[in-house]
Amino acid sequence: MDPMEAIKQTYFQECDELLLAMEEGLISMENGEADGEVINAVFRAVHSIKGGGGAFGFEALVGFAHTFETVLDMVRSGTLAASGDVVKVLLRAGDKLADFVAAARNGSELVTDTDVEAELTNLSGATDEAEKAAAAEMESLQFTPVHVDLDDEPAPQRPADAWKIRFAPHADLYAKANEPFLLIRELRTLGETEVGADVSGIPELASIDPEQSYLSWDIVLRGCPNRAAIEEVFEFVSGDCELDIQEELPKPTVDIPVLPDEAQPAGTVIVQVEKEQIEKKSAAVQLPTENAPKQTIRVDLDKVDRLVNIVGELVITQAMLTQRVMECGQARTTAVAAGLNELEHLLRELQEGVMAIRTQPVKSVFQRMPRLVRELAAQTNKQVHLVLEGEATEVDKTVIERLGEPLTHMIRNAIDHGLESAEERIAAGKPAEGTVTLSAEHRGGRIVIEVSDDGRGIDRSRVRHKAIEKGLISPSATLSDEETDNLIFLPGFSTANQVSNISGRGVGLDVVRRNIVDLGGRIVTSSTVRKGSRFSLTLPLTLAVLDGMIVAAGDQTFVLPLSHIVESLLPKASDVRPFGSQGRLLNVRGVYVPLVSVGELLSVQRSLSDPAAGVVILVESEGIGRVALAVDAIVGQRQVVIKSFESNFHHIAGIAAATILGDGRVALILDIDGLVARCREAANRSTELQQAIGA
Repeated sequence: MDPMEAIKQTYFQECDELLLAMEEGLISMENGEADGEVINAVFRAVHSIKGGGGAFGFEALVGFAHTFETVLDMVRSGTLAASGDVVKVLLRAGDKLADFVAAARNGSELVTDTDVEAELTNLSGATDEAEKAAAAEMESLQFTPVHVDLDDEPAPQRPADAWKIRFAPHADLYAKANEPFLLIRELRTLGETEVGADVSGIPELASIDPEQSYLSWDIVLRGCPNRAAIEEVFEFVSGDCELDIQEELPKPTVDIPVLPDEAQPAGTVIVQVEKEQIEKKSAAVQLPTENAPKQTIRVDLDKVDRLVNIVGELVITQAMLTQRVMECGQARTTAVAAGLNELEHLLRELQEGVMAIRTQPVKSVFQRMPRLVRELAAQTNKQVHLVLEGEATEVDKTVIERLGEPLTHMIRNAIDHGLESAEERIAAGKPAEGTVTLSAEHRGGRIVIEVSDDGRGIDRSRVRHKAIEKGLISPSATLSDEETDNLIFLPGFSTANQVSNISGRGVGLDVVRRNIVDLGGRIVTSSTVRKGSRFSLTLPLTLAVLDGMIVAAGDQTFVLPLSHIVESLLPKASDVRPFGSQGRLLNVRGVYVPLVSVGELLSVQRSLSDPAAGVVILVESEGIGRVALAVDAIVGQRQVVIKSFESNFHHIAGIAAATILGDGRVALILDIDGLVARCREAANRSTELQQAIGA
């Protein structure tokens, strides 16, 4: 590979990170939350992109970035106020800079729409006179040496470089996947820290609520002259904790004028020295050393994947060894069994550590959405405010890469169909500006991403009418609210009156559901008329391992994803009722749910035909809600390594993947929604066959 090409790819990777940092800073400016450091961060990001682009000869990119950089420099110097209109131009400029980077990456520097560059040019030219006046004022300044008597009280104190910090997290901080240790570790990059944990708030064991927060920390930070840097560490959790930052006053100091050059007596440099140093006749001035940056290394994803696979094989080998030892009759108290238990513990830690390398915060996906919202708001003439929550929530990189398209469709749907126009909202007693919230959090070993809006909600009567009109349901069909809401995910469904470049073709939410199901997740909809809608996406944290229940059907062993399981039952014969020609229902505490025999459906030999003789697993299906799966027995519960099935064989309806058990056997991982779909197809074929025989 050409060395320069490799360097260029590294540059584009850095551009992605810089564009995200720039977008974050600009959004802070838009919300009025930015300080000088945020503006400097945005400026540095644009400057770095420009510098790298110049090295590779991306002239169009460099030219635009230079104009952008000029305006940002004026904002950070105070010659141009960061008003709402100015920030809007900067946001559009940030979007356009991303377009220039994408064009350079694709080998074309042609980027249309130069209106933004013209706006930047106008902003930079509007303050030329102010800059000249400021420069002239600076040139006229005169500096005069000041004599200081060491016996007098010192001049005003220098900025504090030692701080006392009281940090007490609320329960919501943990619910949003934030970790106090990471915040404290971030503080250590600012200077020397002394940390003490306050455990006085922990109640008796019997009174502990696992969802509450009891710990707090007292921290002394030295060597950090900037309070804003401390506040920035806690910026994303400021609403979810009690935070008190007090400066620790430094020792008394005096100002000593030092002439830098005898030939220029008019210039004076003020040096602050502690009194103790003067009394000891020490003229040395202690300058703070800069904190070392975090150490990072770029690694090809293929290398990480190979490491993940090797660890997976180790887990399988360890399970096999344990199985063999148990078969040999070794007691659990023997040294061999104890060693295997320790090996299992270490392997789980190793597996978690390797998987953590693959995890990334969802921030990289979330920060693409503000630009989308701005563009859609302009196209629909609606006022929209986007709220992002839980951006630090981490998930497997593979999942993140496939989240972009579903979230894009859901945001488009929320703005185009969910939110009303400003006039409609005002007439309904709502603020003119609609709110769309995108949030993420860890919940029950999975990640839950929610897209909600405060719009008109789902008009179920209109949804039903459209579904009948398009032939998606029968006019006589009786549907619950949940089933009616799920109609919007059907292929070809749309309530738009006309096709536009935003919606109307009925492919948006269909794509969302298909992608989420492909990731092993599910989507749940809740809506209230005139108040808004909420779409909850529940996804696995990783696609490499799975917590599953091992079940047996005949002479075969299967794995059911634990995230889909509601409960297990030992049914009575009286609880099973026939339904239709071949279907069966199971009475679960007065509620009838479809009963599916895994052995019969997958044609497993010697499987039990009577559900009452085996075990029933109640699972959650995306298609029809809860379904009862009849199996012969439950073998156990364990974490299994997922092996791709389709890459080695071909797709089988109802089978998601495979794994290798401790005894060396291959077990198939069941796809719950695929099983339900397969059962429906079998029922339809049976009905058609009976109709043909009757005819």
